[in-house]
This record gives sequence, structure tokens and C-alpha cells, in this order.
Amino acid sequence: MGSTEQWPAVKVRETFIDYFQKNGHTFVPSSSVVPHSDPTLLFANAGMNQYKSIFLGTVDPSSDFAQLKRAVNSQKTFFEMLGNWSFGDYFKKEAIQFSWDLLTKVYRLSPDRLYVTYFEGNPATGLEPDLEAKEMWRSVGVAEDHILPGDMKDNFWEMGDQGPCGPCSEVHYDRIGGRNAAHLVNQDDPNVLEIWNNVFIQYNREQDRSLRPLPNKHVDTGLGYERLVSVLQDKSSNYDTDVFTPLFDTIRKVTGAREYRGKFGHEDPDGIDTAYRVVADHVRTLTFAISDGAAPNNEGRGYVVRRVLRRGARYARKYFNTNIGEFFSQLVPTLVQQMGDMYPEIRKKESDVIEILNEEEESFAKTLDRGERQFEQFAQQSKLKDSRKLHGELVWRLYDTFGFPVDLTRLMAEERGLSIDDNEFETARLKAKEASRGEKKAGSDLLTLGVHELGQLEKVNDVPKTDDNPKFGRGNITSRIKKIYRKGKFIQSTQHEQEGEQIGLILDRTNFYAEQGGQECDTGRIIIDGVAELDVQNVQVYAGYVLHTGYMKYGTLSVGNEVICEYEELRRWPIRNNHTGTHILNFALREVLGDGVDQKGSLVAPEKLRFDFSHRNQISDQELEKIEDISTRYIRQNCMVYAKDVPLATAREIEGLRAVFGEVYPDPVRVVSVGVEVDDLLQNVKDPKWRGVSIEFCGGTHVQKTSDIKDLVIVEESGIAKGIRRITAVTGEDAHAVQRLASDFSDRLIALERMPHGSAKEQKVKITQTDLNKLSISAITKSKLRDRFAKIVKAQLDEQKAQQKAETKKALDAVTEYFAHHEGKKTLVLKLPISANAKAVSEAIKHVQTKNKDKTVYLMAADTSEGKVVHSCFVSEEANKEGLSASEWTNSISSILGGKAGGKGATSLGHGTNPEKVDEAVEAATTYLAKFSL
Repeated sequence: MGSTEQWPAVKVRETFIDYFQKNGHTFVPSSSVVPHSDPTLLFANAGMNQYKSIFLGTVDPSSDFAQLKRAVNSQKTFFEMLGNWSFGDYFKKEAIQFSWDLLTKVYRLSPDRLYVTYFEGNPATGLEPDLEAKEMWRSVGVAEDHILPGDMKDNFWEMGDQGPCGPCSEVHYDRIGGRNAAHLVNQDDPNVLEIWNNVFIQYNREQDRSLRPLPNKHVDTGLGYERLVSVLQDKSSNYDTDVFTPLFDTIRKVTGAREYRGKFGHEDPDGIDTAYRVVADHVRTLTFAISDGAAPNNEGRGYVVRRVLRRGARYARKYFNTNIGEFFSQLVPTLVQQMGDMYPEIRKKESDVIEILNEEEESFAKTLDRGERQFEQFAQQSKLKDSRKLHGELVWRLYDTFGFPVDLTRLMAEERGLSIDDNEFETARLKAKEASRGEKKAGSDLLTLGVHELGQLEKVNDVPKTDDNPKFGRGNITSRIKKIYRKGKFIQSTQHEQEGEQIGLILDRTNFYAEQGGQECDTGRIIIDGVAELDVQNVQVYAGYVLHTGYMKYGTLSVGNEVICEYEELRRWPIRNNHTGTHILNFALREVLGDGVDQKGSLVAPEKLRFDFSHRNQISDQELEKIEDISTRYIRQNCMVYAKDVPLATAREIEGLRAVFGEVYPDPVRVVSVGVEVDDLLQNVKDPKWRGVSIEFCGGTHVQKTSDIKDLVIVEESGIAKGIRRITAVTGEDAHAVQRLASDFSDRLIALERMPHGSAKEQKVKITQTDLNKLSISAITKSKLRDRFAKIVKAQLDEQKAQQKAETKKALDAVTEYFAHHEGKKTLVLKLPISANAKAVSEAIKHVQTKNKDKTVYLMAADTSEGKVVHSCFVSEEANKEGLSASEWTNSISSILGGKAGGKGATSLGHGTNPEKVDEAVEAATTYLAKFSL
């Protein structure tokens, strides 16, 4: 058989792609694993997803895909899949020939080891056996006893509950050889494995589960890349090939673990080999998902990504005994080096992936130790009760408090021989959700400390002003409860408080940021693990006392308790980005608009930043572009952010300092400098070069370095009062999201530009106009898109005018030429050689009415593609005296053409819906006219 030297993984992939390119296939880069435009899928589950519109016949006729007949690529559906496609071009014969030729003549696999299957049919659904495929395999040389029938499960492929589908034909390989392994095909034998599947797409599965034939027949094939590599390298497992060994080498270096030995199940008693495989699979999944825009969060596909990361992190720590917080990110460069040429998007997004993984892993690391300890307590309680089940309410608490996904807790429970009751978990989840709704409703009136409560606190010796310096650090801290506040009173404990009642805590020290300086407050939890938890929803500071308000989730808190303060890092992270981004924006505004710019207000929230400032005029697009460009360049310099308390008098003297006019600052005041250490500033406060640095008084939280911000995109600029302007911007992942949105919309405009002129384009233009108005993207980019769209609209109007003019001329020429060649004729019934153009028909009738009053005319214009027909008549005075009525004439024709007609006096106009009957209508109008002596 082969070897790694003969068939390295990269060569295997290149050989496949080269083969099909030489056979007339176009290489199409893999689509995203995140199907942003297909709400029916969380993630791409098949290589054909990106071609779904072609299979369904809904592809945009002006797009590149509309011209695509044959395609080849390598798809990243979390495991790599090589594929070739035919779109209404070749079908079973060629697909089977290509498969057999490539496997046996190019890769040189022994035909004796290959087995093929075909669809055996299904009488219940009325599907016949695919004897055509069977005969094709026989014709390329497959032995009769190597061609096997298969049922709906194995040999009828469907991408989901709905969508394109059809019979399929698989190729299986026997690793052992020298025997007839037909009886082992599709029997889950590890040595007889499916390597290729040819799907013959000829149906669409409808919503009612019926099968409807597609207008064209297509081919969709998938060749398991890792499996093929293992076969060609003569390895018993995909994981023994050079698809995975580079990652395993990096895992070993990072963790210091023993080498990978390729053991499974009971042969891997310490679980190390399994851990290698789990971690390698997880980092591949995470890297592809995040680089394609599926950032971890608590919803949908984002939650799937979060679960994958947390399961993987816990696995790595348990079996490799390694620290987590920056574990997976250390594996990403190796993966990018391996696969970045084939999938350039992961190379482009490498730094973003690393940052997001670290951010998410660090957040989970804070609670993992405590969560595992809590789990052990819960597991021990179950054991003491002689129960083999972990109560669903406890599973919910592990999720809600420590971020343990249910599947992770289930895995840990199974390791202890415990099961989980999903119904109990769901009951606990719904109960918590309902309680949260009630809390939000009740919490519209926020607990506050008034002058009387503050007076009481001042008189108490053992309640000092809250030390909130830890808010500038990262991570959890322990604190002591000094006061508990409820309904205007200080109480000793929460024991007798009603469910859903708002509680306020004052601690001796806190790492929570209280709302101030435009920055929104932190949220999070104050907790005694396994004993009690306060869900902190708001944090305010009153005369130096920080009040944490929220609702008790469970248990009782008392004055004097030692608690863990855990702010929500995944909320503070974007707030930090936006706060430092606000400083950089302020700096850029002064650089572009001058020293007259003064801050008038700001908002720093997780999802955006907002900055109000003095400026008389609206900011032009060119100025906005400069402001954004300066901000971006500052961010890309990767400057460190420094902060230090400085005596107020000294701090005010720093050249280039930005401060809010009229604001009262503490003494000493905190100086935040982006790019230059504060001590360096203080060595010569009047140095003019400090004007080239962002320096502000600020008590907020900031990034460590500007590259954390990634990008700053201005999404809106407006006036809010006389002489006051407002800029709204986004940073980080939100900035990347609006950039993706802008790019997608730009592609829409390209497709719109390419569309042929007609009613379909007119409709698309209207929809695009509405969508463009709603679009929340870069203000600069939006302005450019508006300009591009305006050109499309103008071209559309120009085309409409030109077409209108041309069709009006055609209609007039048809009428005038007829009467010029038929002197003495007083009547005409004519189908015009134009589209269903009401204006052109009306103009022609009007011309007769004014220039040929003695003529009686009926004109029709039909458009079968749009299902419309326009018809109109003019009745001369002579014909009218004979009893011919224009409205009666058109109404009689409307009975054939459909729709309605009407008019006054000598003219009448109708709009019909049966253009295919226009010839019949011409004949009927002529017959109707013959009844009158003209």
C-alpha cells in the first residue's frame, strides 16, 4: 500500500482537485461553515449547501453561479470533504466513471478492495431501484459480487427535513484485502469503510414530506478526505496520518504529555490518546467556526461553539493536566500552517480567532475550578442518598452559575455513574426564566441610596467607603458584605425576603464597575458557592458607597459573609474596547476638526460607543473618512494603554490633554494615556509632542493594548442640538459584523447591476432601496453604497425612458404604416410588437384620436414572461353613430384576456392577465367590429 512519503495529505487533496479541473470543473472555494443566509441550518452539514440555489433553480441569473456547470472543491464541514458537482450537465454515467477512474488509476487503489452500493428502491414511497447506477458500475469493471443494494437509510441522501435529495451510490474500501468483504459493507466494521458517496440529486423534499422532481438533474459527491489519506498512507485510523500528527506534536509541546500512541477504548486506560483526538478535533471546529463568524455566545450556533470550547477546555485540563485560559490559541498557528493555503480565511482571521479563544477560555477558567468542586459536592450528595441521578435543578445551577453546558455536566455525571433528568432541568430553566421576567418587570424602579440612607452609613464606623480599585484588574475577588439594603431599609440578612424582591449589597471592596463617566455598569453575580447567589443587574456609586443591586437566585446572604465577586467578563470585554475606542475617536476628531472640538457627553455600552461634541457644521464624508482612518491607524499601532493617579494641578498642565469642560475631577485624578507611559508625560508636561497622543482624565476600564479593539467603524453621524454633533461607532467583533454586512450588501449591488432590465429588476430595486435605508453599517461605506445604488437607479430610469421611447415609436409606426399602406381603410385591430406597455399603447391611441379621428382602432400588447397584456381602443364618431361603444368593445375582449377595462367616450383601456390568449382576442375584436357597417 502507500505511505506518508508517497501520499502526504496535501498531495492527496491537490491530486483530487487537479483531476477534476482537467475534466472541465471550476474550482470554487469552500463556503462558510456558518450559513449566514440560510436560517434552516445552524452549520453547513454538507458540501452542497452552497449550491442549494442552483439545485432548486432559484439561483440569481446574473450571478457567477448561474453559469456554473461543473465544480470541484474541498469543503470544510468540520471534517474535510472533497467534492465534485454537476449542475444539469453530466449525470450518473460520468460521475461513476470519474470516481472509478480516479480511485483505481490515479490513486491506484486495488479494485478487489473496493465495493459499491446502489439504491434498492422503496415501494412505500413509490421509488424504483436505481438499476441504472448498478449497470454503470458493472460497465466500468466492478465485479458483480462487489455491487450491493442499499436501503433508504444508506442509499437515499437528504440534507434535512426539506431540500434537494436523491438516490446515492457509495464506494467502500476494505483495509484488510484478500477476501470478499461484501457482508461487512455498511455494518460499522472499522476495516470496511465508506470513502466516497455519489449523490444523484433529482428530487426536492417538500414541506409536506412529498418528493417533487427537480427541473434539472444534478450530481453532488463527497469523498472523505481524512479517510482517503488513511487508506493511501496505509494507516488504520485517520488520526495516525499527517492530517493530525502536526497538531498532536504541538499538543505534546504545549502540555508536556507523553506521545500519541493511537490507542482506543480500554487500550487507552489513561485517556491520553483520546484526549489528543478530542482536542485536535475541537481546535479545528473552533477555528473554522470562529473565522467564519460564529463567535461564542449564549444563543444558537454561538452557543454550540461555546459548548465545544468548554467541553474541550475541561477535557484538556483533566487529561493533560494543563492550565486553561490560553490553551487552544497555542494550537491555532499549527492548524493555520497546515490548512491556511486551502482555506485562506483562517490565515486572515488567525489573530481574531486567537483573541476570541483566549477571551472565552479565560472567562470559563474563572469558574471551572469552583464549578468542578460544586459538581463533586452535588455528586456526593446523590451518592449519600443512594441515588444514581443528578437532580435537574442542580444541573441548571451548574449551567447558570458556572457556565457548564448541560452536555458537559452529563459527561461528568456519566464518569461518576450518574444520569441526568432532562425534564427536571427544563423545569428549572423555565422557572428561572419566568422569575427573571418578573424581576425585570419589578426592577423598573431601581433601588437607590437617598440622603437619609447615606447619613446613616456615615455614622457607622465599620462601613467604610467601598474600595473599588480592583475594578481596574481582571478576575474574581473575595469581599465581605458590610450592608444589605431593601425597600429603603438596612437589614441583617436576606432570609425572609420574598422571591423576586430587589436587594442591594454594599461590600468592603468590589471589582464591579459602577456606572459613571458615560460607561455602563458591570453585571454579574455575588456568590457563596453552593450556598447563595445574588444576580447583580445594576451597580451605582453614591458618595463613595458602591451599591450592587439584583435578585437572589437561591440561598441566604447575611452581613459579614465572605463572598466571591464575579463580574461578567464577556460584557466588560467589549465595553473596554469601546471606552478606549472613544478616547481614540476623541483624539481623531481634534486632529481633523481642530481644537474647537469639546466633549459634550458620551455613552460606552457593550454594543456601541456614542460621542457628543461641539462642532458647528455637519461633518462631510471626507472628514468622516479621515477620522475613521486616523482611529484605525492608531489602533493598528498596537499601543499599550497606561493609567496612573496624578495630582490634579500637575495633570491639568499636560500638553494635549483632553478633559470635559465644567467637569469636577477628583484630586488626584486618573490619567489615561494611549501609547506613552504617564511617568514619561510627567517628565516634561509641556512637551508639544504630547499633542500627538490620546491623553484624558478617566476613571473607566480600558484595553491593555489598542490591537484588542481590532477596528473602529463609525455607523452614524448626526446633529442633536445647535452646535452639537453625535457620532455612533462600533468596535471589535461588532465592527467586523458590520463590515461583513457591508460586503454582503455590496455583492447584492453587483448582482443588481448585472440583472437585465425589466420588471424583476424594478422590483429588486425597490426592495434594495428599503434594505439600504435600514442598513446599520459604516456611515462612509453606506454613503458610497448609496452613490452606487443611485447610479443603478439612474441607469434603470434611463433604460425605462429609452425603452418607453422605443416602444412608443414602434407602436406609432405600426399604426401609421398600416394606414399609409392601406389607404381608404377606416379600421384596424392589431397586436403590437412591444411589451405590455400601457403608456406606449395609450400614446398610439392618443395619436389616432388627434391625427386620424376618422379611424377606429383596437391595439393590444402582450408580455407572456410577466403574465400581462394591455389593450385599448378608439372609436371614431362615424363608428359611434353606428352603435359601436368603446367600453362595451373592451369589456367583451376582457372576458378573454382577463382583468378589467374601462374608459369614457371614444376611448377605453384594459389590463389583462392572459397574454397567451392575445391572438384569440385579436380575432374576437375583429369579429365584434364586423357587426357594424364601417
